[in-house]
Amino acid sequence: MHQVSTFEFREFVKATGYITDAEKFDWTIVQIDILNFEILYGVNWRCPTGRYLAQDSDPVTQVSYRDALAFANWKGANLPTYSSYWDYVKNDTRAINTASNSILPNGQVNIIGNVWEITIPDAFGNIRLAGGSYLCDKNTCNGTDPNRELFVDQFTGNSHIGFAIIY
Repeated sequence: MHQVSTFEFREFVKATGYITDAEKFDWTIVQIDILNFEILYGVNWRCPTGRYLAQDSDPVTQVSYRDALAFANWKGANLPTYSSYWDYVKNDTRAINTASNSILPNGQVNIIGNVWEITIPDAFGNIRLAGGSYLCDKNTCNGTDPNRELFVDQFTGNSHIGFAIIY
């Protein structure tokens, strides 16, 4: 499993001219902390919090399920199911990034706890998020617990939601 970086997403956009849902709707959700958020206009994967430009090595964020699926299809890859996500990460021995309040570049930390990862919809069409985010800790939204349930719709992006692909 591979967490998609801003650089990789930029290459996809250059090659296809793809426009994300956040860009189409011209608004998105930016988390201030785990409990508080803002709805901001003009914010997207290039500047995911409205305050800084995303670095090439950052996990891409401010992408919806539909955006993630379009990228995966372009790469000839798949998004993981919720259960396959946990199968893939169980052997990841890198350090887990939780509650550091910063996104760490791809490859430096375990995929768990960097950003929430979009998974394919379940049998009921629910899009479950896996793995937790840099805003989480064990007392709030413990994403390191596979039993944690958090869902997102197919259109919404967020400053701490990204995705990974599997080949």
